[in-house]
Amino acid sequence: MKSRYNHLMNPWISLPAPTPNFPGSLYRLDPFPSDHVPPRRVDFWLPAGYDPAKRYPVLYMHDGQNLFIPAESYTKITWGVAETLTALGIDCIVAGVWNAGQRRVAEYLPEAPFAGAHFDPLREEIRADAGAAPCSDAYLRFLVEELKPWVDANLPTLPGSAHTAVMGSSMGGLISLYALCRYPQVFGLAGCLSTHFPIGAGQIEEWMRDNLPQPGSHRLYFDFGGRGGDREYGVHHLRVRSFLDGLGWRDGSDYLIRRFPDATHNERAWRKRLHVPLRFLFAEKR
Repeated sequence: MKSRYNHLMNPWISLPAPTPNFPGSLYRLDPFPSDHVPPRRVDFWLPAGYDPAKRYPVLYMHDGQNLFIPAESYTKITWGVAETLTALGIDCIVAGVWNAGQRRVAEYLPEAPFAGAHFDPLREEIRADAGAAPCSDAYLRFLVEELKPWVDANLPTLPGSAHTAVMGSSMGGLISLYALCRYPQVFGLAGCLSTHFPIGAGQIEEWMRDNLPQPGSHRLYFDFGGRGGDREYGVHHLRVRSFLDGLGWRDGSDYLIRRFPDATHNERAWRKRLHVPLRFLFAEKR
């Protein structure tokens, strides 16, 4: 698919290394335009030894401000994405999509599970808090119809779903799951850390059960901690495991669910265990 945005008005900005010994190279488009959602920054990481003659898988990550530059992160601690990928020897391109601030929940909450008038109170609550009605379908259209075509047209990618991953935490975990379900032909790999299932009171898992792609061609990773807000997540992931097993998804091959008893709900915790989903999602096919 050819992107309408191959000739962006804003330049591709090379960012200085955010920390000593930062591996690879970091670039920014600010803002990346969209007909579907408000324009926003997108950061791109290219691995050390990047060779434009090669082809690379791409990892699309939400909450892009928390990935690479400590000074821009919510907690001044990043996910350590560049450092972890380099340590694992995984050569891929990362697109870090910044969230839209107050609209974050509206863009990341899956819309389809909450269709119907009986979910009007939840939608109105989100509209009141976020200043916008749930708009995750529009956000996914931005990723699929605008950002990914630009990336594939301008960088040496492996564009197929087997080499296209999406990842996030909390609400970012929900939108990553939703992306794989809504666009299984685009996203073959989804990493969902500390997925905030409680916001749907079980409705998201129910919808997921009926809308997952057939097993065997995708990989899906979930995890959660045992402290802080993550303590609420265990029962939801038990249901998710039951659904996946019942649908024929193979534990350890098609999906992986991990509990980290001492982990809480923040960037430090996700950074500490990021190697687990990355190793699983980008492992050679078994």
